[in-house]
Amino acid sequence: MTAHAPPLTEPVLWHPGDRPAASSPVEIQNVVSEVREPVHLVADPAGNGDIAIGVGGSTGPARAGRQGFPLLGTLPPLYPEWLGDRSFREAHGVRFPYIAGEMANGIATVAMVTAMARAGMLGFFGAAGLAPERVERAVAELASALAGKPNWGINLIHSPGEPELEDRVADIVLRHRVPAVSASAFMSLTPAVVRVAACGLRRGPQGRILRRARLFAKVSRPEVAGPFMSPAPASLLRHLVDRGHLSADEAELAARVPVAEDITVEADSGGHTDNRPLAVLLPVMLALRDETAAAHGYDRVVRVGAAGGLGTPAAVAGAFALGAAYVLTGSVNQAARESALSDDAKAMLAQADIADVTMAPAADMFEMGIKLQVLRRGTFFATRATQLYELYRDHEDWEDIPPQRRARVERDVLRAPFETVWAETLRFWQQRDPAQAERARGDPRHRMALTFRWYLGMSSRWAVTGHTERRADYQIWCGPAMGAFNRWAADSFLADPARRDVVQIALNLLEGAAVLTRAHQLRSHGVAVPAAAFAFRPRRLA
Repeated sequence: MTAHAPPLTEPVLWHPGDRPAASSPVEIQNVVSEVREPVHLVADPAGNGDIAIGVGGSTGPARAGRQGFPLLGTLPPLYPEWLGDRSFREAHGVRFPYIAGEMANGIATVAMVTAMARAGMLGFFGAAGLAPERVERAVAELASALAGKPNWGINLIHSPGEPELEDRVADIVLRHRVPAVSASAFMSLTPAVVRVAACGLRRGPQGRILRRARLFAKVSRPEVAGPFMSPAPASLLRHLVDRGHLSADEAELAARVPVAEDITVEADSGGHTDNRPLAVLLPVMLALRDETAAAHGYDRVVRVGAAGGLGTPAAVAGAFALGAAYVLTGSVNQAARESALSDDAKAMLAQADIADVTMAPAADMFEMGIKLQVLRRGTFFATRATQLYELYRDHEDWEDIPPQRRARVERDVLRAPFETVWAETLRFWQQRDPAQAERARGDPRHRMALTFRWYLGMSSRWAVTGHTERRADYQIWCGPAMGAFNRWAADSFLADPARRDVVQIALNLLEGAAVLTRAHQLRSHGVAVPAAAFAFRPRRLA
């Protein structure tokens, strides 16, 4: 009798537990949603050459008297928390790689930021457009409600026409030790944003450079992103040291680290936007990050997150698949209960479709011709604001405009005589920035610009307060993501604006992104995943 050597390895089998292998479309769809369970890819028990999915059970060699199927591979659990960069969660003390962005004029409220922080996410208060006194009150309230929590912050917006406003917000950030700051709409580095990034830098016990405030930079162009990914320029650091805003030690450390360690790449979004597609923009920024890190020899990772167009689980899953460390949502949160936007304006947002947006002049950068994206459906704001900008562009003085056009502007847009609006505007600037008022006295074109900016500024206030007599003039910042969200939320509990909770929106987007990611994983491994498995529906999540 001839002895035969045993096989070097025995085939590994999957042994079912109390659930048979999933092979039909309905069974596979149900398994796809169980993202927190490991799943086993096995040869279909029907013997047709397809791949089935096993959940539970056990794996191992053949066992006498126990059914087993050839094991082709195993996918580990996939939690929504794991979709982004783990270092993001560690650096900011969050559970989820998700941010509710800083909607200006306080639309991103204290309540919204607080809800996000308590749910293990990050939120930024919408400080842009608010007086420093109101920003300080909000910061004090947040610091009290979220004492000891690192996962909240406020917005610092670029104000080229009012640089002292940037400085005052920076003072608030540093005085109250705000843990995170999102810098937005910057076209270049300014003393205020570098001061926020560098103030409080110190070396930890292991010699690593530690920050007091963690700066995020929201950018949409490589030429703007590059300086934020790099150490602060020596000239700016010297300027801040000379003014007593930084110590020599802080400046020395700032020359060794990037200005911002979190770069939020903003694609086609509401508000200030370059309307770039995320699939084009994010890979460019990731490559720039790698080049910059190599050039400076950083001992830390600059995280790159994604914003703009993120209104559905598929969009969020796509952002993570592109390499985003985290995602930031904006437009969809304006319709949430915690948003400061009026119920009237929220109802308008809930009716928006993907094409119901357009570009309009921005109040804060009106003279520069900068535009932002707003809701088009149900409001004439964009058309009227554009008319005002064209008049400003083409004329040196209000009195130079033909009388008939002046009359139409006063009747349809300002709804008051120009001089009446100018008187109100003058009082505002005498309190906020007397230099602007003084300049306007001797510069009729600047007076015209400030008066037209009254309309742009008030139009966003009317949307916040729900001044329905001016509904046709509501300025509501909005990107195409709002329409995509409405289509996804239709016929679900999130269809009703009164039931749109900022945390439920976030959890559903993340849960859905995890489910779609698992569906893609299974399909790429040869499983015949039905189309229905890629259509996650909103549900109440804990």
